[in-house]
Amino acid sequence: MSATLIRGSVEVPYARRSIEPTAHWLGRAFEALMQELDFDAARVDGLGVASFTLRPDRAIDMAWRLGLRVSWFMDDGNGGASGLNLLQHAVAAIETGQARHIVLMAGDAFQPADFQALQDNYNVTTRDLLRPLGIANPNTLFALATQKHMHRHGLRRSDYGELVLSQRRHAARNPNAVYRAQMTMDDYLNAPQVASPLGLYDCVPVVAGANAILLSHADEAGSHHGCVRVRAVRGLHNHDQHQGDGLQTGLAEIAPRLFADAGLRPSDIDLVSVYDDYPVMTLVQLQDLGLVGDAGLQRFVRETVPEGRIALNTSGGQLSAGQAGTAGGMHGLTEAIRQLGGRCAERQLPRARTAVVSGYGMVEYRYGMCAAATILEAVA
Repeated sequence: MSATLIRGSVEVPYARRSIEPTAHWLGRAFEALMQELDFDAARVDGLGVASFTLRPDRAIDMAWRLGLRVSWFMDDGNGGASGLNLLQHAVAAIETGQARHIVLMAGDAFQPADFQALQDNYNVTTRDLLRPLGIANPNTLFALATQKHMHRHGLRRSDYGELVLSQRRHAARNPNAVYRAQMTMDDYLNAPQVASPLGLYDCVPVVAGANAILLSHADEAGSHHGCVRVRAVRGLHNHDQHQGDGLQTGLAEIAPRLFADAGLRPSDIDLVSVYDDYPVMTLVQLQDLGLVGDAGLQRFVRETVPEGRIALNTSGGQLSAGQAGTAGGMHGLTEAIRQLGGRCAERQLPRARTAVVSGYGMVEYRYGMCAAATILEAVA
Protein backbone atom coordinates (compact mmCIF):
# COMPACT_ATOMS: atom_id res chain seq x y z
CA MET A 1 0.00 0.00 0.00
CA SER A 2 1.35 3.44 -0.92
CA ALA A 3 2.72 5.53 1.92
CA THR A 4 1.64 8.70 0.12
CA LEU A 5 -1.74 10.40 0.38
CA ILE A 6 -3.08 13.30 -1.66
CA ARG A 7 -4.70 15.67 0.80
CA GLY A 8 -6.53 17.74 -1.81
CA SER A 9 -6.34 19.95 -4.87
CA VAL A 10 -7.50 23.36 -6.06
CA GLU A 11 -8.02 25.13 -9.34
CA VAL A 12 -8.21 28.89 -9.23
CA PRO A 13 -10.95 30.13 -11.60
CA TYR A 14 -9.49 30.36 -15.08
CA ALA A 15 -9.72 33.57 -17.15
CA ARG A 16 -9.87 34.06 -20.90
CA ARG A 17 -6.96 36.49 -20.67
CA SER A 18 -4.82 38.01 -17.96
CA ILE A 19 -2.53 40.97 -17.46
CA GLU A 20 -1.06 39.23 -14.40
CA PRO A 21 2.09 37.12 -14.85
CA THR A 22 2.24 33.37 -14.38
CA ALA A 23 3.88 33.65 -10.95
CA HIS A 24 0.78 35.52 -9.76
CA TRP A 25 -1.49 32.65 -10.81
CA LEU A 26 0.73 30.01 -9.27
CA GLY A 27 0.89 32.00 -6.05
CA ARG A 28 -2.90 32.26 -5.95
CA ALA A 29 -3.20 28.51 -6.41
CA PHE A 30 -0.73 27.83 -3.59
CA GLU A 31 -2.54 30.18 -1.20
CA ALA A 32 -5.94 28.75 -2.11
CA LEU A 33 -4.66 25.22 -1.48
CA MET A 34 -3.25 26.09 1.95
CA GLN A 35 -6.46 27.88 2.89
CA GLU A 36 -8.85 25.16 1.71
CA LEU A 37 -6.91 22.41 3.49
CA ASP A 38 -6.11 24.58 6.54
CA PHE A 39 -2.46 23.61 6.13
CA ASP A 40 0.56 25.50 7.46
CA ALA A 41 2.74 26.48 4.49
CA ALA A 42 5.83 26.29 6.70
CA ARG A 43 5.45 22.49 6.71
CA VAL A 44 5.80 22.22 2.92
CA ASP A 45 9.26 20.84 2.14
CA GLY A 46 8.84 19.88 -1.52
CA LEU A 47 7.72 21.82 -4.60
CA GLY A 48 7.12 20.75 -8.18
CA VAL A 49 6.20 23.29 -10.87
CA ALA A 50 5.06 22.80 -14.46
CA SER A 51 4.95 25.92 -16.62
CA PHE A 52 5.93 27.22 -20.03
CA THR A 53 5.85 30.90 -19.08
CA LEU A 54 7.31 31.05 -15.56
CA ARG A 55 10.75 31.19 -17.20
CA PRO A 56 13.33 32.50 -16.63
CA ASP A 57 12.23 31.64 -13.08
CA ARG A 58 11.95 28.01 -12.07
CA ALA A 59 10.63 25.95 -9.18
CA ILE A 60 13.36 27.07 -6.81
CA ASP A 61 12.56 30.74 -7.56
CA MET A 62 8.90 30.02 -6.88
CA ALA A 63 9.84 28.37 -3.58
CA TRP A 64 11.71 31.55 -2.62
CA ARG A 65 8.73 33.72 -3.59
CA LEU A 66 6.46 31.56 -1.42
CA GLY A 67 8.87 31.57 1.53
CA LEU A 68 9.42 27.81 1.43
CA ARG A 69 12.47 25.81 2.56
CA VAL A 70 12.44 22.74 0.34
CA SER A 71 14.49 19.54 0.33
CA TRP A 72 12.98 18.39 -2.98
CA PHE A 73 12.12 20.47 -6.03
CA MET A 74 11.39 19.77 -9.66
CA ASP A 75 10.54 21.62 -12.88
CA ASP A 76 8.53 20.06 -15.68
CA GLY A 77 7.66 21.45 -19.10
CA ASN A 78 6.32 18.30 -20.76
CA GLY A 79 2.94 19.75 -21.65
CA GLY A 80 -0.04 17.48 -21.22
CA ALA A 81 1.97 14.80 -19.42
CA SER A 82 3.60 17.19 -16.96
CA GLY A 83 1.08 16.94 -14.12
CA LEU A 84 1.27 13.17 -13.95
CA ASN A 85 5.03 13.17 -14.42
CA LEU A 86 5.33 15.45 -11.39
CA LEU A 87 2.98 13.17 -9.47
CA GLN A 88 5.06 10.09 -10.27
CA HIS A 89 8.26 11.75 -9.04
CA ALA A 90 6.62 13.30 -5.98
CA VAL A 91 5.26 9.95 -4.81
CA ALA A 92 8.74 8.45 -5.18
CA ALA A 93 10.26 11.38 -3.28
CA ILE A 94 7.92 10.98 -0.33
CA GLU A 95 8.29 7.22 -0.19
CA THR A 96 12.09 7.45 -0.22
CA GLY A 97 12.20 10.11 2.51
CA GLN A 98 13.24 13.08 0.37
CA ALA A 99 10.28 15.15 1.55
CA ARG A 100 7.18 14.82 3.75
CA HIS A 101 4.80 17.37 2.26
CA ILE A 102 4.98 18.24 -1.44
CA VAL A 103 2.97 20.81 -3.35
CA LEU A 104 2.67 20.33 -7.11
CA MET A 105 1.60 23.32 -9.19
CA ALA A 106 0.97 23.92 -12.87
CA GLY A 107 -0.07 27.07 -14.67
CA ASP A 108 0.45 29.58 -17.43
CA ALA A 109 -0.73 33.04 -18.38
CA PHE A 110 0.16 33.74 -21.99
CA GLN A 111 0.50 37.18 -23.46
CA PRO A 112 0.04 37.21 -27.27
CA ALA A 113 3.79 37.32 -27.88
CA ASP A 114 4.38 34.50 -25.39
CA PHE A 115 1.95 32.17 -27.11
CA GLN A 116 3.32 32.90 -30.57
CA ALA A 117 6.85 32.28 -29.33
CA LEU A 118 5.81 28.95 -27.80
CA GLN A 119 4.13 27.82 -31.02
CA ASP A 120 7.11 28.82 -33.15
CA ASN A 121 9.72 27.30 -30.83
CA TYR A 122 7.90 24.46 -29.10
CA ASN A 123 10.91 22.24 -29.74
CA VAL A 124 13.69 21.97 -32.31
CA THR A 125 11.48 19.97 -34.67
CA THR A 126 8.78 22.64 -34.64
CA ARG A 127 11.29 25.45 -35.10
CA ASP A 128 13.39 23.89 -37.84
CA LEU A 129 11.02 21.61 -39.75
CA LEU A 130 7.36 22.51 -39.18
CA ARG A 131 7.45 26.31 -38.99
CA PRO A 132 9.09 26.66 -42.45
CA LEU A 133 6.19 24.60 -43.88
CA GLY A 134 3.66 27.06 -42.49
CA ILE A 135 2.30 24.65 -39.86
CA ALA A 136 1.67 27.30 -37.24
CA ASN A 137 0.03 25.22 -34.52
CA PRO A 138 -1.15 21.68 -33.68
CA ASN A 139 -4.60 22.21 -35.24
CA THR A 140 -3.35 21.13 -38.66
CA LEU A 141 -1.66 18.03 -37.29
CA PHE A 142 -4.69 16.87 -35.31
CA ALA A 143 -7.04 17.65 -38.19
CA LEU A 144 -5.13 15.04 -40.18
CA ALA A 145 -5.34 12.59 -37.28
CA THR A 146 -9.09 13.20 -37.04
CA GLN A 147 -9.55 12.52 -40.74
CA LYS A 148 -7.79 9.17 -40.40
CA HIS A 149 -9.74 8.33 -37.24
CA MET A 150 -13.10 9.13 -38.86
CA HIS A 151 -12.31 6.93 -41.85
CA ARG A 152 -11.03 4.01 -39.78
CA HIS A 153 -13.99 3.87 -37.41
CA GLY A 154 -16.78 5.11 -39.66
CA LEU A 155 -17.46 8.17 -37.53
CA ARG A 156 -19.22 11.43 -38.39
CA ARG A 157 -18.41 14.94 -37.20
CA SER A 158 -21.48 14.75 -34.98
CA ASP A 159 -19.94 11.76 -33.18
CA TYR A 160 -17.07 13.94 -32.00
CA GLY A 161 -19.65 16.59 -31.22
CA GLU A 162 -21.30 14.26 -28.70
CA LEU A 163 -18.11 14.37 -26.64
CA VAL A 164 -17.93 18.16 -26.85
CA LEU A 165 -21.59 18.58 -25.87
CA SER A 166 -21.29 16.13 -23.00
CA GLN A 167 -18.36 18.06 -21.57
CA ARG A 168 -20.16 21.38 -22.00
CA ARG A 169 -23.06 19.99 -19.95
CA HIS A 170 -20.58 19.14 -17.20
CA ALA A 171 -19.02 22.61 -17.47
CA ALA A 172 -22.40 24.23 -16.88
CA ARG A 173 -22.16 22.93 -13.30
CA ASN A 174 -18.53 23.95 -12.82
CA PRO A 175 -18.26 27.60 -11.71
CA ASN A 176 -14.53 27.60 -12.55
CA ALA A 177 -15.04 26.67 -16.22
CA VAL A 178 -14.52 29.54 -18.65
CA TYR A 179 -17.02 28.29 -21.25
CA ARG A 180 -20.33 27.32 -19.64
CA ALA A 181 -22.98 28.52 -22.09
CA GLN A 182 -25.38 25.91 -23.44
CA MET A 183 -24.31 24.36 -26.74
CA THR A 184 -26.44 22.45 -29.24
CA MET A 185 -25.34 20.06 -31.95
CA ASP A 186 -26.21 22.75 -34.51
CA ASP A 187 -23.92 25.16 -32.67
CA TYR A 188 -21.15 22.60 -32.84
CA LEU A 189 -21.60 21.63 -36.49
CA ASN A 190 -22.05 25.21 -37.73
CA ALA A 191 -19.10 26.70 -35.85
CA PRO A 192 -16.34 28.30 -37.93
CA GLN A 193 -14.03 25.75 -39.50
CA VAL A 194 -10.44 25.77 -38.25
CA ALA A 195 -8.81 22.94 -40.22
CA SER A 196 -11.09 20.39 -41.87
CA PRO A 197 -12.74 18.50 -40.25
CA LEU A 198 -12.04 20.47 -37.05
CA GLY A 199 -14.37 23.28 -36.12
CA LEU A 200 -13.94 25.95 -33.47
CA TYR A 201 -15.25 23.77 -30.62
CA ASP A 202 -12.91 20.88 -31.47
CA CYS A 203 -9.85 22.97 -30.58
CA VAL A 204 -8.89 23.58 -26.97
CA PRO A 205 -9.20 27.28 -26.00
CA VAL A 206 -6.20 28.99 -24.44
CA VAL A 207 -6.86 30.62 -21.05
CA ALA A 208 -4.89 31.76 -17.99
CA GLY A 209 -4.90 29.88 -14.70
CA ALA A 210 -3.21 27.48 -12.32
CA ASN A 211 -3.79 24.32 -10.28
CA ALA A 212 -2.17 22.97 -7.12
CA ILE A 213 -2.09 19.64 -5.28
CA LEU A 214 -0.78 18.69 -1.82
CA LEU A 215 0.72 15.27 -1.11
CA SER A 216 1.88 14.06 2.31
CA HIS A 217 3.37 10.96 3.83
CA ALA A 218 0.50 8.93 5.29
CA ASP A 219 2.07 9.18 8.75
CA GLU A 220 1.77 12.98 8.54
CA ALA A 221 -1.74 13.20 7.16
CA GLY A 222 -3.67 13.11 10.44
CA SER A 223 -7.33 12.61 9.59
CA HIS A 224 -7.65 10.85 6.24
CA HIS A 225 -11.07 12.34 5.53
CA GLY A 226 -11.18 13.58 1.94
CA CYS A 227 -7.76 12.12 1.14
CA VAL A 228 -6.94 10.18 -2.02
CA ARG A 229 -4.46 7.33 -2.49
CA VAL A 230 -2.35 6.78 -5.61
CA ARG A 231 -2.85 3.11 -6.42
CA ALA A 232 -0.65 3.22 -9.52
CA VAL A 233 1.06 5.77 -11.76
CA ARG A 234 3.10 5.23 -14.92
CA GLY A 235 4.53 7.26 -17.79
CA LEU A 236 6.14 6.47 -21.13
CA HIS A 237 8.02 8.22 -23.89
CA ASN A 238 6.66 6.51 -26.97
CA HIS A 239 9.11 7.07 -29.81
CA ASP A 240 7.70 4.14 -31.78
CA GLN A 241 4.32 5.79 -32.35
CA HIS A 242 5.96 8.34 -34.64
CA GLN A 243 6.43 5.50 -37.09
CA GLY A 244 2.68 4.77 -36.99
CA ASP A 245 -0.48 6.70 -37.78
CA GLY A 246 -0.88 8.52 -34.48
CA LEU A 247 -4.09 6.73 -33.53
CA GLN A 248 -2.49 5.00 -30.59
CA THR A 249 -0.65 6.56 -27.66
CA GLY A 250 1.83 5.19 -25.15
CA LEU A 251 -1.14 4.49 -22.88
CA ALA A 252 -1.84 1.33 -24.86
CA GLU A 253 1.51 -0.04 -23.70
CA ILE A 254 1.33 1.03 -20.06
CA ALA A 255 -2.38 0.40 -19.39
CA PRO A 256 -2.16 -3.37 -18.69
CA ARG A 257 0.62 -2.86 -16.14
CA LEU A 258 -1.12 0.19 -14.67
CA PHE A 259 -4.32 -1.73 -13.91
CA ALA A 260 -2.31 -4.73 -12.68
CA ASP A 261 -0.34 -2.49 -10.30
CA ALA A 262 -3.61 -1.08 -8.99
CA GLY A 263 -5.27 -4.48 -8.69
CA LEU A 264 -8.26 -3.18 -10.66
CA ARG A 265 -9.94 -3.65 -14.03
CA PRO A 266 -11.27 -0.93 -16.37
CA SER A 267 -14.80 -1.90 -15.31
CA ASP A 268 -13.92 -0.99 -11.70
CA ILE A 269 -13.37 2.69 -12.55
CA ASP A 270 -16.01 5.23 -11.48
CA LEU A 271 -14.52 8.40 -12.96
CA VAL A 272 -12.40 9.06 -16.05
CA SER A 273 -10.33 12.17 -16.75
CA VAL A 274 -8.41 12.05 -20.02
CA TYR A 275 -6.40 14.81 -21.66
CA ASP A 276 -8.76 16.45 -24.13
CA ASP A 277 -6.99 18.96 -26.34
CA TYR A 278 -8.98 17.53 -29.29
CA PRO A 279 -11.96 15.11 -29.26
CA VAL A 280 -10.09 12.60 -31.40
CA MET A 281 -7.39 12.25 -28.75
CA THR A 282 -10.00 11.75 -26.06
CA LEU A 283 -11.34 8.74 -27.98
CA VAL A 284 -7.86 7.42 -28.74
CA GLN A 285 -6.86 7.51 -25.07
CA LEU A 286 -10.12 5.90 -23.95
CA GLN A 287 -9.48 3.03 -26.34
CA ASP A 288 -5.87 2.70 -25.23
CA LEU A 289 -7.02 2.49 -21.60
CA GLY A 290 -9.57 -0.22 -22.41
CA LEU A 291 -12.55 1.97 -21.48
CA VAL A 292 -14.53 1.97 -24.74
CA GLY A 293 -15.89 -1.55 -24.41
CA ASP A 294 -16.44 -4.37 -26.84
CA ALA A 295 -19.28 -2.65 -28.72
CA GLY A 296 -16.82 -0.30 -30.39
CA LEU A 297 -16.45 3.42 -30.88
CA GLN A 298 -19.63 4.06 -32.84
CA ARG A 299 -21.82 2.73 -30.06
CA PHE A 300 -19.66 4.43 -27.45
CA VAL A 301 -20.07 7.94 -28.91
CA ARG A 302 -23.70 7.46 -30.00
CA GLU A 303 -25.04 5.79 -26.86
CA THR A 304 -22.62 5.62 -23.92
CA VAL A 305 -21.55 9.27 -24.04
CA PRO A 306 -24.84 11.08 -24.80
CA GLU A 307 -26.75 8.87 -22.36
CA GLY A 308 -24.28 9.72 -19.59
CA ARG A 309 -23.22 6.12 -18.95
CA ILE A 310 -19.60 7.15 -18.37
CA ALA A 311 -18.41 9.84 -15.94
CA LEU A 312 -15.98 11.45 -18.38
CA ASN A 313 -14.17 14.77 -17.86
CA THR A 314 -16.72 15.92 -15.31
CA SER A 315 -15.18 19.39 -14.97
CA GLY A 316 -16.05 20.09 -18.59
CA GLY A 317 -12.53 19.13 -19.59
CA GLN A 318 -10.17 21.55 -21.24
CA LEU A 319 -12.51 21.95 -24.20
CA SER A 320 -14.91 23.87 -21.95
CA ALA A 321 -12.90 24.79 -18.86
CA GLY A 322 -9.99 26.00 -21.00
CA GLN A 323 -6.32 25.09 -21.26
CA ALA A 324 -4.02 27.21 -19.11
CA GLY A 325 -0.83 25.95 -20.75
CA THR A 326 0.77 23.22 -18.67
CA ALA A 327 -2.12 23.46 -16.19
CA GLY A 328 -3.95 21.40 -18.80
CA GLY A 329 -1.79 18.48 -17.72
CA MET A 330 -2.99 18.87 -14.13
CA HIS A 331 -6.61 19.87 -14.81
CA GLY A 332 -8.04 16.35 -15.04
CA LEU A 333 -5.97 15.24 -12.06
CA THR A 334 -7.31 18.12 -9.98
CA GLU A 335 -10.89 17.25 -10.89
CA ALA A 336 -10.43 13.56 -10.07
CA ILE A 337 -8.94 14.38 -6.66
CA ARG A 338 -11.81 16.72 -5.85
CA GLN A 339 -14.43 14.20 -6.96
CA LEU A 340 -12.87 11.39 -4.93
CA GLY A 341 -12.59 13.72 -1.94
CA GLY A 342 -16.26 14.73 -2.19
CA ARG A 343 -15.48 18.39 -2.90
CA CYS A 344 -17.33 19.02 -6.16
CA ALA A 345 -20.59 20.49 -4.80
CA GLU A 346 -23.28 20.57 -7.50
CA ARG A 347 -21.41 18.32 -9.92
CA GLN A 348 -20.37 15.76 -7.29
CA LEU A 349 -20.84 12.21 -8.55
CA PRO A 350 -23.06 9.98 -6.40
CA ARG A 351 -20.37 7.29 -6.59
CA ALA A 352 -16.73 8.29 -6.84
CA ARG A 353 -14.37 5.74 -5.31
CA THR A 354 -11.90 5.13 -8.12
CA ALA A 355 -10.59 7.22 -11.00
CA VAL A 356 -8.21 6.93 -13.90
CA VAL A 357 -6.45 10.06 -15.18
CA SER A 358 -4.33 10.34 -18.30
CA GLY A 359 -2.00 12.89 -19.82
CA TYR A 360 -0.63 13.20 -23.34
CA GLY A 361 1.67 15.81 -24.79
CA MET A 362 4.75 17.30 -26.45
CA VAL A 363 3.88 17.20 -30.14
CA GLU A 364 6.79 16.44 -32.46
CA TYR A 365 6.42 16.03 -36.22
CA ARG A 366 2.84 14.76 -36.00
CA TYR A 367 2.03 13.21 -32.64
CA GLY A 368 2.48 13.56 -28.90
CA MET A 369 5.78 12.19 -27.64
CA CYS A 370 4.78 11.11 -24.14
CA ALA A 371 1.84 9.79 -22.19
CA ALA A 372 1.15 9.07 -18.54
CA ALA A 373 -1.70 7.74 -16.42
CA THR A 374 -2.61 7.17 -12.80
CA ILE A 375 -5.29 5.27 -10.94
CA LEU A 376 -6.56 6.95 -7.78
CA GLU A 377 -8.74 5.70 -4.93
CA ALA A 378 -10.71 7.56 -2.28
CA VAL A 379 -9.50 6.77 1.24
CA ALA A 380 -12.31 5.32 3.32
